[in-house]
Amino acid sequence: MYNGFGGNMQMQQLMKQAQKMQEDLQRKQKELEEKTFSSTSGGGMVTVQMNGKKQITKLSINPEILSADDVEMLEDLIIAAFNETSSKIDAERENTMGNLPF
Repeated sequence: MYNGFGGNMQMQQLMKQAQKMQEDLQRKQKELEEKTFSSTSGGGMVTVQMNGKKQITKLSINPEILSADDVEMLEDLIIAAFNETSSKIDAERENTMGNLPF
């Protein structure tokens, strides 16, 4: 007897494929979360390092930039480095997970 899915065997194959896709997605997500990304701004004056969860794991500020007169510039450099690193993570996410069929 024919059912809407082309038989029980085909349904089982579809379920296996869906489970494999789910496992691939979870594996790639975990790999991305464990990667480290970094960017610099101000010609290397500020470096931001983040993991794939977009959590800052390290912030480096060159002491030469530390001055009471340069606080606003320092803030801008930190923001720029953070945003660039965040964009790198988004691009990596798209490259590694965007090709999975859903």
